[in-house]
Amino acid sequence: MTSRIPRDSRLRLVRPRPLAAAPTAVNQRRPPRPAPRPPEGTPARAELARMARSGLAAAARVAHWADAALRPGRDGASPDGKGALSDGTAEQAAADLGLTPAQIRADWDTARLAGLIEVHGDTARPGWRLRAWNRDDSAVLRGWVALFDAWSIASPEPADHEPAAVAEVVSAMPQVLSFLQLSAGPVPVEQLLDLLEQRVTELRTERCEIPYGPQPEPVRREPAQPDPADAPLAPLAPLFEWALRAVASVGALTYGGGQATLTPLGSWAVWVKLEQICVAAQSPAGNIEQAAEDMLRGCAQLRPNAARAEYRAWLAARPVGSAVTELLAAARGEDALLRGLAFEALRVVGAPAEPDVRSVADEPTLRPYALLWLAEHDGYDAEDAHEVLTREEATWLWVDTAAAVADHGEAPMLVRHLESAVQPTVPALLDEVRAVGHPRTVQVLVALAAAHPDPALAKAVRRAAFQVHTGGS
Repeated sequence: MTSRIPRDSRLRLVRPRPLAAAPTAVNQRRPPRPAPRPPEGTPARAELARMARSGLAAAARVAHWADAALRPGRDGASPDGKGALSDGTAEQAAADLGLTPAQIRADWDTARLAGLIEVHGDTARPGWRLRAWNRDDSAVLRGWVALFDAWSIASPEPADHEPAAVAEVVSAMPQVLSFLQLSAGPVPVEQLLDLLEQRVTELRTERCEIPYGPQPEPVRREPAQPDPADAPLAPLAPLFEWALRAVASVGALTYGGGQATLTPLGSWAVWVKLEQICVAAQSPAGNIEQAAEDMLRGCAQLRPNAARAEYRAWLAARPVGSAVTELLAAARGEDALLRGLAFEALRVVGAPAEPDVRSVADEPTLRPYALLWLAEHDGYDAEDAHEVLTREEATWLWVDTAAAVADHGEAPMLVRHLESAVQPTVPALLDEVRAVGHPRTVQVLVALAAAHPDPALAKAVRRAAFQVHTGGS
């Protein structure tokens, strides 16, 4: 009988690395698509940025004032906790800048929508775009596009109209703006109104749900109910006028004399969104028409940059609010890979997704992902964001990500996934994994034991899996 020297070094993990999303199942290299050129006559990017800076000058002025006056340690009042300025702050800003409190509030709201100011809880602080305002044209243009995307929020909707009618007009406006962009010139408002009414009719028709299969004969026939799509439309002209004026208020079009024309900035922004849609429609995945879950599943096969392009195109084709709701619903499913990809797509959404992400931070399944998203949104470097997680949350996320690798990856990926654990040794990892209570713990441990080349480690992992399965310690 021979003695054995303990091989503890082989059970020890390498230095922990930041937690990351599950690797994609397949890495496919695609030839780069040549960068599309804007339509002829579109100003140069530097000129577009100059226009955006000019249009947002008042908002940037208020944001710079807030940066100086509301930073910690100053006596100035703070926002009211809901993103609006308190009365005291508005009056102080008005006095300092020579404006009225109403102008200050309007410029503050514009600065928030453009990402020049970020409100986190009851704290307001300058956004990263304000820091880069004078030196980064891309930051300026992205801020202006964020304001353009929020045109329906920038101008209060009419109070004397049904919310459903307002929502229909908002949903139909992208088609109107696309037509304006393709027309490359002034278009009569009557023609645009006709297009809007056609689109609203299509939206109402798409919502009609017709049951499939044989239907039971009713006991007593009632008069046939009219098809909602055939019902006469409520007059949309007042709402359309509000929409045009709202888009004009953010600097995307000019409206008057019975005609509407996109500004150079508006035409460029609509072209960018149409180009994003075309990229997705022409890609092998073609996810633009898919529901969020199917879109994410298609993007699992793409490299990160290609996947982000798909996310942007998918988001450009639908209202931000409903897109975020769809992505969070997909994240609640059983597929851990889709959960990670859903939050990658939410990173593309950016600031507009913050309230929804913050609202799901208490859901155990989504909490680690939401906390990482919020940390990065708050300015943490991606490599440091994992520090906001507790040890238990980090372990739960490790198991969830391992489940994604086990379901969609290859054995070597699962073995390499050990490197991202926060625990310094495999025994410590197994102890905490057993305690964290993830529903996929047994499957993950069994897959890891089958994949790992070290017999001693594989045996320890199988024992841990059996203990979790039987409820032992």
